[in-house]
Amino acid sequence: MSSRVPNPQLDPAVAARLKRDADGLVPAIAQQYDTGEVLMLGWMDDEALHRTLTTGRCTYWSRSRQEYWVKGDTSGHVQHVKSVALDCDADTVLVKVDQVGAACHTGARTCFDEDVLTEGQ
Repeated sequence: MSSRVPNPQLDPAVAARLKRDADGLVPAIAQQYDTGEVLMLGWMDDEALHRTLTTGRCTYWSRSRQEYWVKGDTSGHVQHVKSVALDCDADTVLVKVDQVGAACHTGARTCFDEDVLTEGQ
């Protein structure tokens, strides 16, 4: 696992607060801004967060492909950023978005509606 170097373009005050994993990543939860629906979880490094903050479109780091991806560039299912916040420990990002189309790569509205767990399963 390689550590990512913090991006000098990200606001130094924000970069100093972020608590990254060993790969320099933080989980980023995408939530529909007006309904509160949890849509998906992605990963961001400093560069992805910087791009998200400055472009108004969610940019994530793909751990499997080892590259940046902007949600909707290939699918058309765009996430328009409404707000970005850090949790109290500064180790998770919450991005409130206006989701156009499906958020999940399976074509579902959310990644969290198919496999609801119950006790005893």
